[in-house]
Amino acid sequence: MSVIRNVHERTVQAPAAAVGALLDRLSADDDPIFPVPAWSPMRLDGPLGVGAAGGHGPVRYSVTAYEPGRRVRFGLTPPSSGFHEMTVEPLGDAHCRVRHVLEAEMRGADRILWPSVVQPVHDTMVEEIFDNIERVTTGTAARPVHWSPRVRLLNRLGWDRPVPAGIPPGAQLLRTAIDWFDEADYRDAYAMDLPPGMPLDPAAWAGVLRGIPVTDRAEREIVFGQDAGHLDFRASILVDADARRVTLSSVVRVHPRWRGRLYWAAVSRVHPFMARLMLRRTHRGLALGAPGAAVRARNGSPEQVL
Repeated sequence: MSVIRNVHERTVQAPAAAVGALLDRLSADDDPIFPVPAWSPMRLDGPLGVGAAGGHGPVRYSVTAYEPGRRVRFGLTPPSSGFHEMTVEPLGDAHCRVRHVLEAEMRGADRILWPSVVQPVHDTMVEEIFDNIERVTTGTAARPVHWSPRVRLLNRLGWDRPVPAGIPPGAQLLRTAIDWFDEADYRDAYAMDLPPGMPLDPAAWAGVLRGIPVTDRAEREIVFGQDAGHLDFRASILVDADARRVTLSSVVRVHPRWRGRLYWAAVSRVHPFMARLMLRRTHRGLALGAPGAAVRARNGSPEQVL
């Protein structure tokens, strides 16, 4: 067993009180510094304070020490052992030093995963936090971090995947737009969570079903569809701002002729894979193109409403 110690620090041309106030908003809905939505958000089961537990992505931890405006330490959840800690140190009236320290025990496969997978992502995210602190307090990041090809690949591979879901009650257009909904031969739905900053206008998600005609739309739902000689198809994209979730739902009515049955027998095998693939790809593309946490904080809006 070995212990790694990873340290990042940056001098920020802003008072420690201003930077400390940003530190105190970590994990809040209006968190101005954690790099969301390009990465999974930090979520705790309560306000930032000793005992609050949660994490970001697969990393689990709880707050073990907290000095408002100055320091917060997150102890890693067993079986992991170690901590993340951020501190703000005054360097005069007009600037300060921000430091992030990670100490963790490396066991077994961790010794390979840390340098090859975990450290590149960790280092990038910490530097993005520092960039956001600079952007909020000074208006710009002097030397913003750039993703390496490895980090970009790891981000793509680790992106959340759609989960099977029922057609949501809120998909009213889908339920009422066709008189054959209750007699459909096939239904499915896949959903993904919406971190802060993701677009809430369903039109922004139209790329999921690029090339399919739009048949109806409302404030939070857009319906696509087509009637053909072998089957009729409708799909709904519903953006639920309250549940912070986007859902892609599909319904199909197969015509009784043998051509329709044969066609659907082949298509039904690949449809679930393609639906999930298109939703996930669009989700990531919109996240990477969305305004970052610092931009949203400076604009006074935690969400992106198109």
